[in-house]
Amino acid sequence: MLLELQGLSKTFAGLTALSGVSFELAEGTTMGIIGPNGAGKTTLFNTVTGVFPPNAGRIAFQGREITKLAAEKRAALGISRTFQHPRLFKSLTILENVMLGRHAHGRAEFLACGLRLPWARREERDLRARALEYLDLVGLAGEGHRLAGELPLGQQRYLEVARALASEPKLLLLDEPTAGLNDGETEEFRTLVLSIRDRGVTILVIEHHMRFIMSLCDEIVVLNFGQLIEEGTPDHVQRSEAVIEAYLGRDDDDA
Repeated sequence: MLLELQGLSKTFAGLTALSGVSFELAEGTTMGIIGPNGAGKTTLFNTVTGVFPPNAGRIAFQGREITKLAAEKRAALGISRTFQHPRLFKSLTILENVMLGRHAHGRAEFLACGLRLPWARREERDLRARALEYLDLVGLAGEGHRLAGELPLGQQRYLEVARALASEPKLLLLDEPTAGLNDGETEEFRTLVLSIRDRGVTILVIEHHMRFIMSLCDEIVVLNFGQLIEEGTPDHVQRSEAVIEAYLGRDDDDA
């Protein structure tokens, strides 16, 4: 298994965000994380990527325990993510944003680049070439000279994906990537995610757009109040009484 979570729990000031969450993610697959608002989905992403540690439980990546590993070391192992609200360097160019995503694999420091040391210049050329490849993949070829802040929301999401891919991840976490996109843009984004998976990147995605997530994912995990209440194929999850109740509630007459 690429990613294993065992008994993951997280509390904030006495409030439980995750409670004993366990599941496995196989390499080369696409898994969706769904659940009502406040279910613990983004907290799950933050514990996996190392934003903060869990209070209990274990996280393993490619068989190696990473529960206490720093976020930058997890990134170097091959874990990358996007955010609900794109976090871009808006005063830098589109190309520069993607090049910064290569930091986990590059050894050239800014000082070395500034001094124009030969090895640093070579690495900078390589980083630039790879960044252009990822911009082409997400449909932003020819836009690298523009400032990131000039892009509309939809293209900012594509840019953030390109930057995440620049670190050459084995696992890519997407946090509500279709928020703010129209139906056409959502379908285009689905096609992009499938093409990324076909390049050998495993995908873990949080999403509220049910048609998008059910048509994209091999497996679905459902959270509610920090607990895993269901997991399985999209068909199985859509028929689950526990999932229906979590989203729609239950009539008191049925209690």
